[in-house]
Amino acid sequence: MTGIKKRERKAILVGLLFTSPFTVGFLIFKLYPTVMSFFYSLTAYNLFSAPEWVGLENYTELFKDEKFYMSLYNTIYLVVVGLLPHVAFALALALLLNMNVRGQSVYRTIYFLPTLVPSVSISLLWMWLLNAQYGLVNDLLGYFGLIQPNWLIDPNWTKPAIILMGFWGTGTNMVMYLAALQDVPQTYYEAAEIDGAGKWSKFWNITLPAISPVTLFILIIGLISTFQFFTEAIVFAEASQSVGGPGNSLLFYAIYLYQTAFSFLNMGYASAMAWMLFIFVLALTLLVFKTSARWVYYGGEK
Repeated sequence: MTGIKKRERKAILVGLLFTSPFTVGFLIFKLYPTVMSFFYSLTAYNLFSAPEWVGLENYTELFKDEKFYMSLYNTIYLVVVGLLPHVAFALALALLLNMNVRGQSVYRTIYFLPTLVPSVSISLLWMWLLNAQYGLVNDLLGYFGLIQPNWLIDPNWTKPAIILMGFWGTGTNMVMYLAALQDVPQTYYEAAEIDGAGKWSKFWNITLPAISPVTLFILIIGLISTFQFFTEAIVFAEASQSVGGPGNSLLFYAIYLYQTAFSFLNMGYASAMAWMLFIFVLALTLLVFKTSARWVYYGGEK
């Protein structure tokens, strides 16, 4: 019995040793910063002096801050106006690339390649494409006699410019949809054809329900990433030589949080903003999960 216990202890020790890199990393780089950020959100802290306890003052000040509401509005605008079109575009590309045509793998590679380009490079490229004077986008719009906006300077067009650029980076979602489409049993379509179903009927009643779990995943990940939108807006804002862009139209929540923390060194207030962001994203994620029972279908469910 003593030998067995000794072997068990040794096995547990070896197991703990193998998991220690993750455990130590989680405690130091995840749990500790999370706990400390909550503590700092209840203090006045600027990195150069000891934190001073202020309780919920940072949170109450948030609801009096006009820039807080503006950054929240700009971010929600991206979520509402940009997220669903990007998801629909990724699905449309996946449907096209799922067709059995010659050179299929080449087309798939070409449409996915833009996703591999770094965000800063993409932003600089699109700043050139959207230039009001010599950009290719305005040249194309002018060719058809359409309005040629000042994408980078006009506050009414900066967010649509960001959304337009977002279609460039839908390759990852396209690949996930493509994998989901190939997993839909062909027997469903054959049975629908026997019943006389058309292409739209098969798409609406078979394809969409079958790939709905992937749609849920893409929506959740897109929601979280959009609330953290940062790099592209910072680069675009350089056109107006201000952090928030013209008229603060590009002052998204993550940018205002970064500005508060590292420009104003108001770490306590920034920590409160971070926790409010966590609450917003958690609430919206739970809402999506709650509504998903009505439109998400899993294999094997009756």
